[in-house]
Amino acid sequence: MYNQDTIVAIATAWGEAGIAIVRLSGPSAVEFSKSILRFEAGYPPPRFMRLASLTGDDGNVIDQVLAVYFQSPKSYTGEDLVEIHTHGGTLAAQLCVEVLIRKGARLAEPGEFTKRAFLSGRIDLPQAESVLGIIRSRSEEALRAAGRTLSGELSVFASDIREELLTLQSALEVELDYPEEISFSPQDDDKGDKKWLGLVTTLRVSLSDLRDRCSVGLLLREGIRVALTGRPNAGKSSLLNALLKQARAIVTAIPGTTRDVIEENVAWRGVPIRLVDTAGLRDIRAQDEIEVMGIERAVEELRRADICLWVMDISKPLDSEDKSYLENLRGKDHIIVLNKADLAAAHPPAVSEDDIGNAMPPNEMPVILPVSAKTGEGLERLKDAILSKAMGSGALDSGLNVTARQLSEINESLSCLTMAEIAITEQKGQDIVAGLLGSARECLERLLGQSHDDALLDSIFSRFCVGK
Repeated sequence: MYNQDTIVAIATAWGEAGIAIVRLSGPSAVEFSKSILRFEAGYPPPRFMRLASLTGDDGNVIDQVLAVYFQSPKSYTGEDLVEIHTHGGTLAAQLCVEVLIRKGARLAEPGEFTKRAFLSGRIDLPQAESVLGIIRSRSEEALRAAGRTLSGELSVFASDIREELLTLQSALEVELDYPEEISFSPQDDDKGDKKWLGLVTTLRVSLSDLRDRCSVGLLLREGIRVALTGRPNAGKSSLLNALLKQARAIVTAIPGTTRDVIEENVAWRGVPIRLVDTAGLRDIRAQDEIEVMGIERAVEELRRADICLWVMDISKPLDSEDKSYLENLRGKDHIIVLNKADLAAAHPPAVSEDDIGNAMPPNEMPVILPVSAKTGEGLERLKDAILSKAMGSGALDSGLNVTARQLSEINESLSCLTMAEIAITEQKGQDIVAGLLGSARECLERLLGQSHDDALLDSIFSRFCVGK
């Protein structure tokens, strides 16, 4: 069986520190730890920490340590688990691991402790995945969102919707199998359709609310990817430096200075923003191969970004690159940044909101903000606008930390419910509706880890560090 062996790993970061923690989990954890630890007061009872001498194969003392024993099933992994706290550094903890391996333990795989916690039923799959979210949180809001998921909020909401889907699917299939028990007469078909449609719509709305919370959580986890783009010398690199409050990108008056993509992170109101500075977009044919490659990468970043900032020099009129970009402004959240607003005080701006509006497709009008990378004017409003566009109606204090996989399962479930509504409206038949409800339920079961395979688990937990 999977848990017949006992695993060991260092659970703390590598390098010098106050302490290092060696984690040992499995059926022989107590036996192995007793063989290398000498306690003056005897082996500690569960959840009591005691001083001990850590010894090597020859019985010589390696270190003075603290040890604590967590008895199955009340441990992180659900198995017998022992933690040995050595002095920090690279050698004492490593020697402890090596001695335990020679005693019969096996070096843990990445994420194996958390994987065992899931397999033993201590936590469900969303909670297990949120552990990595806590480890990788880059802001307080992201950490809080991961904490909400770890506490079970995502699991509770998804489980409730899954149970309601199962109940509704079962009721539909009962009516299909036992039509004589149907609660509506044939002439009341419309009334029956309205009943089913109302129930499915209620579930879809509930799942949509959960999706919005998870979308916010994914942004908090991964950060809002924002591409700074525009024609050369519009001030993209200066804007990047101003937002970061440091000179990260080289700024010169020479067009085409930025050749490669520069990516940096900044947090605003607890939300990580991933700023990506790109090469200026212009038609240079094949005169400069390196700049051509930079422009190709800039175009790729435009496709990847959550939000695009088209940076324009307010002192210069629209040119062909600006107009071409604005004319094709569809399918992506954009903010038009009129940079060098400090120059407008001395000279009338060469470009206005009306000019931009006239170049836009019908019924398309992005946010337009004047800013000054030089003086800092408008930068806070710009960051607020980025958050507003990215978050939509989602509230930061209700976000749930999720992975792209989890959000994909929720979106697929929502798609099935939307198709079920259409099937009811178009009277496609209760068998089709029941099948769509079953597909929506299966998505949530994969989300919750109630339905999984080894390949999925290996993919999830391989992203964890060894020792977690």
